Amino acid sequence: MKKVIMFAGLLLLVGMLTTISAQTQSGSFFVDKNTPNYTLDKNEGTRSVEIEVRFANPFDTMPNVIVANTLIDAAKDTKIRYSVEPKAVSRDGFVIKVSVWGDTQLNAVGGSWIAHTK
Repeated sequence: MKKVIMFAGLLLLVGMLTTISAQTQSGSFFVDKNTPNYTLDKNEGTRSVEIEVRFANPFDTMPNVIVANTLIDAAKDTKIRYSVEPKAVSRDGFVIKVSVWGDTQLNAVGGSWIAHTK
């Protein structure tokens, strides 16, 4: 019986340490015509803009990054075709890439991101 209790206690301790070692950081982004190299509101074809995000504190291991779009300002008579994705993820940061294609004209794009480790 003592072995079972000790084993259960050990499992509980390992579970607590795993939870404690998890890291999470989050933030938001916004791009528009004032962003350097912004071309999402001009011309036609595939166009993109990239934003570098630096974590406030580097992660111990490479995190998973999730990016979500929360704002889009499109020109009046345009089809809305776009993608927002994280690229070049490292322990120190990552790049958010916003792309459009065809005749899509976006005046602004915004969103949020979360980075976490297990």
